[in-house]
Amino acid sequence: MSAGHGSRSSLPITTKGMGRHFCSPRKPRNKKKTSTTVPIRAHALKRQKLLDELADLLSPPSPEPGSHICSGTTSPTDHPTEPLELTEPEEALFMLDVEEVSSGNPTVEETHTTCPTEKSISLCASWKAVIRTMIDPFVKYTTAMLGKPLPVLGSLLSSCTAHCQEQKATNILCFTSISVLSCDCSTLPQTLISHGLFPTAPSQPRMAVSVELLSFYRALFECSCDAIYALAAALNTYYNRRGFRVTNQKGTTVKEPFRRGLSQAVQWYAILQAEVDKQVDDILQHCRRLVKLSAIESCSLHLPMSCPSPSTLQEPVSQGSCAEVLIQRCLACFGGVSFGTPLDKGGDIHVAMDGNFHHRHRRSAGISPLFYEPSYFLPKAQVDAVGRHIDQARQRPSKRSRSMVPDEAIDQCEASYEAADGQKQKASTDGFDDTGLMALICRHDIPLFFANIDTPGEQQKYSVALIQHLFSLLPCQANVVVLYDVGCVLSRSLSRFDILDQVLMPRIRFATTAMHAYGHEWACQLVYNPRLISGLGLSDGEGTERLWSRFIKLIGIECVSSHQRRIWLLDCHATAIGYEMQTELGDWIRRRLRKGVHEQGSAAQEVLDNCGVSITELWEQWSSQRAAQLSIRAHAPAKLKKELDTVLALQANLDTTTKVVQGARATIERGNVTPDILDALASVERSHTRLVIKAEALYSSLNVHEQFPQLTNVSLDFVRTLLMARDLKINIRK
Repeated sequence: MSAGHGSRSSLPITTKGMGRHFCSPRKPRNKKKTSTTVPIRAHALKRQKLLDELADLLSPPSPEPGSHICSGTTSPTDHPTEPLELTEPEEALFMLDVEEVSSGNPTVEETHTTCPTEKSISLCASWKAVIRTMIDPFVKYTTAMLGKPLPVLGSLLSSCTAHCQEQKATNILCFTSISVLSCDCSTLPQTLISHGLFPTAPSQPRMAVSVELLSFYRALFECSCDAIYALAAALNTYYNRRGFRVTNQKGTTVKEPFRRGLSQAVQWYAILQAEVDKQVDDILQHCRRLVKLSAIESCSLHLPMSCPSPSTLQEPVSQGSCAEVLIQRCLACFGGVSFGTPLDKGGDIHVAMDGNFHHRHRRSAGISPLFYEPSYFLPKAQVDAVGRHIDQARQRPSKRSRSMVPDEAIDQCEASYEAADGQKQKASTDGFDDTGLMALICRHDIPLFFANIDTPGEQQKYSVALIQHLFSLLPCQANVVVLYDVGCVLSRSLSRFDILDQVLMPRIRFATTAMHAYGHEWACQLVYNPRLISGLGLSDGEGTERLWSRFIKLIGIECVSSHQRRIWLLDCHATAIGYEMQTELGDWIRRRLRKGVHEQGSAAQEVLDNCGVSITELWEQWSSQRAAQLSIRAHAPAKLKKELDTVLALQANLDTTTKVVQGARATIERGNVTPDILDALASVERSHTRLVIKAEALYSSLNVHEQFPQLTNVSLDFVRTLLMARDLKINIRK
């Protein structure tokens, strides 16, 4: 603003535009106001209190020998005689989770690291050691409480069976303060788990959580996927409303007293159950081996030459049977002993694959110590090894494709689907180290295996790794049909390059999923559409979409969890889904037989009866149409039409240029021009004539008359009209 305009009203009046912009003048501030120090009330007392708390943390009081620091609950009117003190083992965090980020604690940001710390590694090792000692007491407790009401706990708990003279008393907070006796024959965690309580720390626990509450939360999590923070906040609110609050040794109320301990209990209780399930599976597998061995011995007494050798029992996949892990996943698919059905009749096993790029993981969430071995996920090293093998195979010369579908049709399918482009970025890698999941399911929609995607696109190494892992668990004569969104593209890649073992190629057939098949070219549908393939029945391959709908509630939690915790959550959820679907497998098959086979079969038979054409004639017409649509000449017009459009566009430009040149010559000849102008015009005409000759040569190079002899001496415009009519005819047939 120019000088002299100290206020808005002093600006000159204008009738054009917006006028001059007015800015408030800067005023000097009063130094007395800006330099005066304002004392904050009780600032010195707060600072001294923080210093005292810091001193207490740096030099914690040593506990009395023979007893732990106790904990208790208080009501609004009563104070505990032994208040709660959270010590180092209880405060130690195993990993930063969504609850840690949303808690508002400023220390979380200061201590946040992407790599596991020595404290977290030590805590994880302590938990693993404790879990191994808790398996037997936990099994005894669950066996004793199965189908019975829960007992009322007394004020003193003990599981000593050897009548030890020296026993250690520990006060544990479990809604009320309970004294727990531990000795050499029964440690503190073993005593707690024997009475249905789970400790919140591997050593020196101050709090214990009911096993039934943890089981209830696990069942609730499988349905709602609510974070542990919700349960901890609900418990805190519930106890506060009842008049109970948790305090420290100074009588101050502890904020969020259950979050960390409950998170530890939920996580390691799930690990304990996984260890118990693993031991049960090992016992069952050992019993099956004994039964097989007994059957072989019994058979050898009568028919010694017709029985297999006992050494085959040690092999992961015996002759004529699938691996135990597949039988446990789906008995209907892998429980048989007869394999070898030809692929043209549907094969032995139907599986489906699909990728999902919503299940991402933030890089800033960090990495925690390895505390869980997933049973559904393929190791990253295995997937990366397959990726390196594919890269090496693609560097060698490709073989001639043996696909029934012309390459032109598959090229169009590959261009129209993002899943076929492994280099296309389908998920942002800014801040994310894991971008999605690849799932493999059986025809009953039961999850079999997963692969963690850590690349921007859906590369073929994930699908190939899943296929290889599946075949490693199948008998050598089993044939598999794989349904995949871009099964046509993957099938051509495997036939061109030595990616899969050549022994496996005759045992595998690819098909597209039923819903995605209609986005492929018609020639591709004739070979890869599951509804047009004999033997596939009603296998649609869309069970992966139904599986992703059941994983959708985990997206928000796994995104901000640590890497290992994300895999653990997904693996546990897949286990729960698989168990539920195995339980409901009979209902699933009965429902498909009623609504699928019976109803759709009756409707199809009614259409055939009313059409008035014999089945033999329909098969002949279908075979003729299929042969015509799969021929190379059927796809030549598509390429020819594109090239003809280029030739016609060039011809139109040449015609326009010819008219301009002729008009220029007529105008020049009517006037007095110099010989130089006439020479230049003649040079332009000669250049135009050469371009016309090149355009005709380009048309001849299309080999229209060789591919279509009927189009000899036919103009370009008429050929183009014929091609458009052909496309319209194909659309009408569809």
